[in-house]
Amino acid sequence: MMGKILEARKALEKIQSGQTLMVGGFGLVGAPLTLIDELTQLDVYNLTIISNNLGEAGKGLGILLRQGKIKKAIGSYFTSNREVGDAYNKGEIDIQLLPQGTFAESIRAGGAGLGGYYTRTGVDTELSKGKEIREINGVRYLFEPALTADVALIKAHKADKLGNLTYYKTGRNFNPIMATAAKYVIAEVDEIVDTGALSPEEIVTPHLFVNAIVLSKKILTKEGVVTR
Repeated sequence: MMGKILEARKALEKIQSGQTLMVGGFGLVGAPLTLIDELTQLDVYNLTIISNNLGEAGKGLGILLRQGKIKKAIGSYFTSNREVGDAYNKGEIDIQLLPQGTFAESIRAGGAGLGGYYTRTGVDTELSKGKEIREINGVRYLFEPALTADVALIKAHKADKLGNLTYYKTGRNFNPIMATAAKYVIAEVDEIVDTGALSPEEIVTPHLFVNAIVLSKKILTKEGVVTR
C-alpha cells in the first residue's frame, strides 16, 4: 500500500522524450503544479501535451513552453497564455484545437476504450477539415477520435494510501477523466490519509486507476502559486 507514495522526481521517472502526457487543470486551477515544476527540471523534449490550456505565461505548463519542451498541444483554451500563439506563429509548436466539450468527451472515450465517437459540434467549420462526416438519421455528424496518453499528471484533493482520490470543487475539472485514459497515472494531492478514512461515496477516482501518489508542495492561492 505504501508503494504508491513517492517523491515527485521518482514518480516522474516514467516520462521520456516524445511521449504524450495528459495534464489536468483549467488555467492553474486543478493543475498538478508540483509535478509540472519537477517536470521542468527533467531532460525530456518533444512532448505532446493534452491539456485544456498551457498554463499562463511563465506559470505551470507555460514554463515547459518557454523551455521548448512541447512539440504539440491538444486542448481548447490556449488564449490564457498568449505565448502559445506566439510560439505557434513562429512554427515552434503544433496546436490541435478542440471545442471544450469535444475535448472532454474525447478523453472520456479514450478511458472507456472507445476508438472515437460522432458529434454535431464542429461540422462545416475549420475544425472538421480532414475528418470523417457521416449522416445519421438525416443529421450530419463529425467523427472525433478518442484521446489517450502515455502518462497523466492529475491533481486531486485527498488520497488514501491505496490511491483512492477525492477532489475539491472546480479542481475536479478534467482530472478524473484523464485518470482513466493514460497508461500510467500520477496523482498530486493536498493530503494523504489512511486507507478506510475516505467514505466510498466521496471517492471519485478508484485506486485501480492510480499508479503513484505525490504530496503537493505548490498550491494555488488568491495571492498566486506558493510553496508550502
